[in-house]
Amino acid sequence: MEAAIDRIMQTYDLLVDHTAAASHEARAKVTEYVQTLFEAGEKDTHRLTVCGLTYLRQLDGSTDHVKAGYTGL
Repeated sequence: MEAAIDRIMQTYDLLVDHTAAASHEARAKVTEYVQTLFEAGEKDTHRLTVCGLTYLRQLDGSTDHVKAGYTGL
């Protein structure tokens, strides 16, 4: 599980420019989320990584096209 969290944060830090405090907060949130998945039975590191990255991207709004600036015009 720790390997998945480390991989998630390494990738997320490359994708998003944020402060050290924001990175620490993101790590805490994704750790809790991945822990929930792990306890529910998901043991595959790759799946945990993808799910964790998706979770963080949803939290920061980067998967929301409107928040990303797309107006449809």
